[in-house]
This record gives sequence, C-alpha cells and structure tokens, in this order.
Amino acid sequence: MIRTLGLAIGMVMIFAVTVLVLLTVMPGPHKPTDYLVIGCVATLLCLLLLFVVLISTKPNRDGPNRDREGADNPSEPPA
Repeated sequence: MIRTLGLAIGMVMIFAVTVLVLLTVMPGPHKPTDYLVIGCVATLLCLLLLFVVLISTKPNRDGPNRDREGADNPSEPPA
C-alpha cells in the first residue's frame, strides 16, 4: 500500500514538474499543439518512472500465491 501510494505521488510530482518546466522553456504564445507535446512528454516521463520502479524492485515471494516451497532454491534439481 505504501509503495503504491509513494509511486503515485512520485508520478504526479514528476508530471507537474515536467509540465511547469516545459511551459517555462517553450516560447509563448502557446498553441494547442504545444500543450499536446508538453502533455505527451510529461506522460512519457511518468510511464518511464513507473517502468523503472516496477522492474527494479523484487516481487514479494512470501505472499499467499507462492508456487512451491523449494522454488527459491536453485541448487535443488527440478522435480
């Protein structure tokens, strides 16, 4: 629960910071396509953050959906 909440807050913060930076950097007056590009870049960064965090963390193998008791020990031969 805490991991999910932290990830969601992190994604919202990355999105907001990216939008603010790009609105400042891009010359005005802004056209609708400028807002489209800003939103796409911010969304891309949020999804990249989500992908990196989910891939870099190990899954919880001690939960109720554990396959077998000896699945974590690679030295045991398969049955």
